[in-house]
Formats: sequence, C-alpha cells, structure tokens
Amino acid sequence: MKTLSQWVCHNTYRQLPSTFGTPLLPQPLDAPFLVHVNPHVCQLLELDPQQAHTPYFIDLFSGNADHPAFDPIAMKYTGHQFGQYNPDLGDGRGVLLGEVLTESGAKWDIHLKGSGLTPYSRQGDGRAVLRSSIREYLASAAMTGLGIPTTQALAIIGSETPVYRETEERGATLIRVAESHLRFGHFEYLFYTQQHDTLRQLADYLITQHFPHINERTHSHPDGDNSARYALMFEEIVTRTATMIAQWQAVGFAHGVMNTDNMSVLGLTFDYGPYGFLDDYDPTFICNHSDYSGRYAFYQQPSIGLWNLSALGYALTPLLEKDAIDHALTQYETVLQRAYSRIMRNKLGLELALEEDTALFAGLFSLLKAQRVDYTLFFRTLSGIPAHQIQTSADQFAFLMDNLSPLQSWLLEYAARVEKEWAANGNTSQHNSALSQSDSQRLSRMQKANPKFILRNYLAQQAIEKAEQGDYHMLDDLLAVLAHPYDEHPSLSHLATLPPAWGKTLAISCSS
Repeated sequence: MKTLSQWVCHNTYRQLPSTFGTPLLPQPLDAPFLVHVNPHVCQLLELDPQQAHTPYFIDLFSGNADHPAFDPIAMKYTGHQFGQYNPDLGDGRGVLLGEVLTESGAKWDIHLKGSGLTPYSRQGDGRAVLRSSIREYLASAAMTGLGIPTTQALAIIGSETPVYRETEERGATLIRVAESHLRFGHFEYLFYTQQHDTLRQLADYLITQHFPHINERTHSHPDGDNSARYALMFEEIVTRTATMIAQWQAVGFAHGVMNTDNMSVLGLTFDYGPYGFLDDYDPTFICNHSDYSGRYAFYQQPSIGLWNLSALGYALTPLLEKDAIDHALTQYETVLQRAYSRIMRNKLGLELALEEDTALFAGLFSLLKAQRVDYTLFFRTLSGIPAHQIQTSADQFAFLMDNLSPLQSWLLEYAARVEKEWAANGNTSQHNSALSQSDSQRLSRMQKANPKFILRNYLAQQAIEKAEQGDYHMLDDLLAVLAHPYDEHPSLSHLATLPPAWGKTLAISCSS
C-alpha cells in the first residue's frame, strides 16, 4: 500500500485539444474534515486507508492543497436531458484531477465532485452537500457489491462552508473513482458543434485507452480501416449498456435521470442522484420527484437505454455509415433480453433455458405487482426454501402478502419447473442423494443471485441524518452489508427487514 505522495499519476484526457474542457483548480472548503473512507476503493488504488486520516488527504480533496502530479480540468460535454438537447452542459461542480496508475496495471480517474464553480455551472454554485455525497457514496458501494458496473467513491470530505439548497447545508466533496468519465455527451458535444475531426480523435482515444482489443482485431488491415474500428467501438458500447441495464432491472434499481450526459461509454452506472431500489414491486415506479412525465420510470429504462444509444449513434454519423449504426442498435434488445433472462433464471435457481420460462416469469411478476410485494425480500425468502417444500411454502410469504392463493398456484408451477430441470439432467426421485446435492447447489446459486441487503432510500436517509449530527456509525454498518449483500450478517439483519410505510414514500429529486 502506498501513500499519496507515492501515487503515480498522469492525465491522458488533458492531452486532448483544449475544446474538451477548462483547466481549473478546486475552490477550497472551510474547515474540512473526513466523513468516511471506503477501504475497498483504497485497495483498488493501492492506497493505505490510514492516508485518509492525514491532514494532507483532507486538504488535498477539499481544495486546500495540491498534488504535484494532478492536472485538474472541468470536462466539457453536452447531452439530451429528458429528451431535449441541451448545449450548456459540462462539469458544473467537479473536476477531473488526474489518473492514478497502479502496479497491477490499472488506471483510475480521480474526480472531485463538489469542487466549486466552473465555466459550466450555469446558475449553480458548483458545490455538493453532505446529503447528496452520502447518497452517491453508498449507491456506488451498493452497486459494486451487487456486481453491477459502476463508478466508485473513495471518500467524503465535509466542511463548514455554507451551501444553500432548500435550507442552509454544509459543503462537501466526493472523491469519485472510475475507469473513465467519458459520457455519451462528450461525443454529442463534438458532433453538434461540428468538430468532426476532434470527434474522430475522441473515438481513437476511447479505443486506445479502454478498448485496445479493437485495435488488435483490426490491426491486420493495411489501410487502417477506421470505419471497422468505430463500428466495433459502438457495438461495444451498445453491449455494455444493454448488459448494465439488464442488471438494473433484475435487481430492481431505478436510476432516475437517464439523460445522455449521465450515460457512460464504458457501461458504468453513472451520476447517482434521485435513484432508488424497488421496495414494493411496481414497474411504474418513478424515483425522481422531478420526473413529472414518468420518462425514467423503472419499466422505461430498457427503452430509454436504446433511445440514448440511438442519440449516440446519430452523433457518430461522421464516423460511421447508417447501416453500421443500425446493425449495432439491433443487437441491443437481444443482448439485454439474454442477460436479463440469465440473471432471472439464476434468481430462481434454474440453469436450463426453456421456452416456458417466459410464462413462469410473467406469472410471478403479475402476482408481485398485484399485491405490491417487496421485491428483494420475496426472492431472498424463496432462495431459502428446499425443493421438497416449495409446494407447501406459501405460508412463509405471509409477512409479504395478504392473499396467498395466487402464490400457491405459482409455486406449483415453479416446483414442476424445478423437477423438469432435474429430469433433464438425468436425476429422478429414486436418486435421493443426487437430488439432495442438486438442490443444495440450486439454493446456493439462488442465494448468490438474491441479495439480502439493498440500499433502501429510508436507510440512506437515516444515515444522512445521523451523519449531519456527526454520527457515522450507520455509514460503517451500511458499507459492511452493501460490500457483501449476499451474506447473512446476523448482527446487522435489521438493515434487511421490511421498510416502514414512511420509508416507501420519500421524495427524491435531482438536488438529492
């Protein structure tokens, strides 16, 4: 593990033309202090976690000190917000400090969120507050623990700097870590401002820095067939985006603001604001209080992902023929459906893909929706029921639903489906030892696919309220369970119970 001064850093993004952003130092916060540090992210960066408790760490990431190898820049990009193109976007409250190179060969962007005014702040103050910083800090930890691609967060720095939202709050910074901060909006910016040569340069940069296998696949072309490289690049973005959204849907995650400037070209869950995990299963769930039309409702996310990719494809028209763009886009639904079906089969402990599974899934979702059953707890409960008890297990779900009759019917179908899978694998009722082993494996797969713990909005809100009073113990507890959400954590099981009624109706907006 290293100290901050031992970090090897550079900033390849700064080597791009000046149109890509504005060099800018963070604005200092008053009386900064460490709120929390994530040891897992420290490990990624090969940083000694004790460094976070040093005055230099706190000063560095509050704008009160410099790192000799950092070269900060506020990135310029644009994008479609709620379906409308907005040219006046960019890093309005953050700067890309640099890239940390690890001995393992990894390269990590270090981005400071809440760093103060930039040329892209519009009417904002460029600041973040403790509330929004904690929400992103916990969300990135939750998604990492669930195995969903995401940006991460190293630490939160608090301060005494007053910041005005609905009420007076205190300024904070979040140290965001990612393989890249490139967004769909970076490409849209260069397209709509007709900087087509620079657009090509950005595509080359993305391929070289993050998709080197594309150069290897097209290396045999003596004429350097760039159209083939760019087509593969776009296909990679389509595949990564589709896979990420399939994972969102399977775990019950709603992003809330799927604007194109919030979409990562690496398929990372990016820019956490009014996100939410499903409590009751409701496909029309809108987690963003400001989303009056429901554009980004939970069930809309797959189609919005395709819409955003189409917007990106349009921005790539100076580099690609329409046929190549359309070909990549046609792969989206297939990739998403296959990934989603695979995850859902894992959640039900099934390995074989049978045509009847579509009806089995649909029947389950219908009853979950009709009775507004807690999504996470239903699947976690199901993952603890042995096969020979499935048909008689309806009572185990009584704490989640009032009418068990529809569930009883579905459980009979599910039990028959499990038996069909065993029969296809050559197991019969006469081979009890084989069935026992097979069932143990089934339950193990299910428990690794159905988390016990998710980041419910009310838990995040409780952690925020405690942290604003200087109590960070709940952050400790949440980070522990979110890092390993499939484990039991018996001493912290209270974080996995049904949410209170008030916890399901919290209003979360973009300012969150």
